[in-house]
Amino acid sequence: MLAYAAVRRAQTEARLVRIREALDRVAERREIRARASVDPVSFVHLYRDPLDRELVGLIAASLAFGNVKAFRPKIEDALTRLGPHPSKTGHDRDAVRRSLRGWKHRVYKDNDLAGLVVGGCLVQQSHGSLGAALQSFLAEHDDDMRLAASAFARALRKAGGLDRSKTHGAKHILVDPAAGSAAKRLMLFFRWMIRPADGVDLGLWDVSPEKLLIPVDVHVHRLGRNLGFTKRTAADWEAAREITDVLRRFDPHDPVKYDFPLCHLGMLQHCPSRRDEARCEGCGVKPVCLHWAKG
Repeated sequence: MLAYAAVRRAQTEARLVRIREALDRVAERREIRARASVDPVSFVHLYRDPLDRELVGLIAASLAFGNVKAFRPKIEDALTRLGPHPSKTGHDRDAVRRSLRGWKHRVYKDNDLAGLVVGGCLVQQSHGSLGAALQSFLAEHDDDMRLAASAFARALRKAGGLDRSKTHGAKHILVDPAAGSAAKRLMLFFRWMIRPADGVDLGLWDVSPEKLLIPVDVHVHRLGRNLGFTKRTAADWEAAREITDVLRRFDPHDPVKYDFPLCHLGMLQHCPSRRDEARCEGCGVKPVCLHWAKG
């Protein structure tokens, strides 16, 4: 029995090495790198003031919902309306509402976005920055990212009045991870702000990347299942934790460094949940995908 267990561990480790090597190759693919220019994080790179950058990051990540061709113009329109230094003017609730009047993106309306902007600016004022706010909540909750992220979301929602609004958009523009959601867009925002600057992420906050969880959307969830990182059928917080736990074995200090290539690979390949000759052709992780490993 012990010998069998040792063999199984060796097989698992060997498979993880092959997966890590495959992900490293994916990260180097030119079409993945080229997508950084159209990724919503590109808006953050247009600003220089750290307070503007983190507020723009909050806006861009929160609105990165649906098709990129649909949400990029909506983000650009919102940022144009808010002016060149949103962190300096966003605390004025009436001014923000006037500037965003008539703006809409899917379920999100002008007052939903105004609440997010005002909430972000007021938390910046009370803590010095959004990054400092997250640091404070992490310290308060013994470095538990789920509890800290929940406290972060609740603080912004309360400050911006989103918790008092009954609209569908207000409820979902900034979700609370305590409810079980993977909080993909909030985790995406944290990734942008925390991971070391690499041309995509910015490394603005003094928070260890070790604490991050991978932002899980339908693409990353499906890839995670196909690679055997999780068996969960729902793209929830537990699925994000399980996927991150495997990625932590590749790099314990920076477990979500593969998020950008994984997410864009999933979108590029329209990753299916089964073998598909056409859609899987050229996929960088096809050799280690469970569907193809079955022979």
